[in-house]
Amino acid sequence: MSAPGPLPGTLVIAGCSRRKAVAATPVPALDLYQGGIVPQLRSRLAGHPQVLERVWFLSAEHGLLGARTRVMPYERALTEARARLLRPAVCAAIRERLDALGHLPAQILLVAEPAYLSLLADVLGDEGRPLIRWITEPRGWDDAAAVLDDWNWP
Repeated sequence: MSAPGPLPGTLVIAGCSRRKAVAATPVPALDLYQGGIVPQLRSRLAGHPQVLERVWFLSAEHGLLGARTRVMPYERALTEARARLLRPAVCAAIRERLDALGHLPAQILLVAEPAYLSLLADVLGDEGRPLIRWITEPRGWDDAAAVLDDWNWP
């Protein structure tokens, strides 16, 4: 008998990292980011492409990026002004993803510094908002792995 799949309605969102891969052409976001929990997440999900549609990144440059979204390396910090600019598009994109999942209440594992939480502020006020399990330490892999284990992620 095969193991059950990941808990329905679960998403992983991580903040972007300052360390990025060197690339001359666009690369998937999961391969671009080299800091935080991303190396461990990439290793854990290797060979499990079916869950990549549920992995997202909050980018100070681009807003919300899917794990497979191809982007060039960039340098940009998330300032308050930048967060205010990105917030409407990020919230709209997250709402769209949650609607596509069709499993409410959804659960989000957010691994990001406090500045990135402001990008989700409007979603947090929604009726039927998702449960967010927030790890404020971007390198908090042990805590993140425990949540993924609870959710039966590969």
